[in-house]
Amino acid sequence: MKKYILLLGVLLCMTGVKAQQNDDMRSSKSLFEDVTNIKKKTDKFNFFLNMNGSFDNQFDSRSQDMIGTQVISKFNMRQLRIEAKGKVNDWLSYRWRQRLNRPNTGKDNIDNLPTSIDVAGIGVKVSDDFSMFIGKQCAAYGGIEFDLNPIEIYEYSDMIENMSNFLTGVNFAYNLSDNHQLQFQVLNSMNTSFAGTYNVGNTGIVQSEAPLVYTLNWNGNFFKNAFKTRWSASLMNEAKSKNMYYFALGNELTQGKFNMFFDFMYSNEELDRNGIMSGITNSNRYGNAVNAEYLSLVTKLNYRFAPKWNVFLKGMYETASLKNNLVGFSKGKYRTSYGYFAGLEYYPMESNLHFFLTYVGRAYQYTNTAKSLGFDNYNTDRISLGFIYQLQMF
Repeated sequence: MKKYILLLGVLLCMTGVKAQQNDDMRSSKSLFEDVTNIKKKTDKFNFFLNMNGSFDNQFDSRSQDMIGTQVISKFNMRQLRIEAKGKVNDWLSYRWRQRLNRPNTGKDNIDNLPTSIDVAGIGVKVSDDFSMFIGKQCAAYGGIEFDLNPIEIYEYSDMIENMSNFLTGVNFAYNLSDNHQLQFQVLNSMNTSFAGTYNVGNTGIVQSEAPLVYTLNWNGNFFKNAFKTRWSASLMNEAKSKNMYYFALGNELTQGKFNMFFDFMYSNEELDRNGIMSGITNSNRYGNAVNAEYLSLVTKLNYRFAPKWNVFLKGMYETASLKNNLVGFSKGKYRTSYGYFAGLEYYPMESNLHFFLTYVGRAYQYTNTAKSLGFDNYNTDRISLGFIYQLQMF
């Protein structure tokens, strides 16, 4: 163990905070301009390489005698995405982003697109206050962390990790004022087929004729960017007579060198989409659980104690429950999970490039009811040293 700590210390010295709170982290100058010394004079084409890579030391209490025995140390490229976007003219724009370290298959997907593609569509500016985006896109769910570039996330909450975040449809955005925006979005509720998304077994549940998700989103800005909100309410048609109701309230506070956010997320799933409860109730035998309920609370605190240095703490609390009794299963909470993160980030340049040293801890606790089904408490830990960079190549 000492040799890994020493290695982390040496690498950190060789590399040498507030996180970028948006999905458009761009360098002041593209790589193309640096190499050619030619200034790019158009915004019609911008090309980015999004990276999050690290050296990870991973631990799992299930490995041996519940003492956190080390599992593996390895180099890991957690995120690798390419992205192109630009403005064709004053009213038409486009965006495409694809994850390179994900399978590029989509033959059986209902939108005929591989799940490796996050975004692929066009933006239409109807007026100064009203615009649309048509194509595959990120769902307009609320929450501050959900809206960040994925490369900025060291580990998502269970709620977000198990959601279908990139879906195909249309988004309408209307600016109520300079500081407030409403969005209404209609998307496919699935990427793959109904059978590929749900295991309904012999329950008699059948696919809906219009499997769509509807989201109303409000983005607010108060006191000159000191306080921001990203709230949403969503209705997803999962199957015939089966819906999901999802609510997210994201709140962000910035005061000088200090920044924090708090996200509240709640999901009521008449047909379990998240999958945690289905795993506990043995979905292979009984089909997806019905009337599953999930709660997630996430907060993160950043302190930019020096121009190039940021320190952060992050906490998560999540529960998984059944709202009603099932055959063989009583209603109530089955699992509680905790997340506790800490990290140091170093920004050596004016761009968003930063190096990080982080600790990511997770604890999973089951109720006596779940333990009677064969589940035991466990925890995982990870120490990572790496980098995050959205490199503007052109």
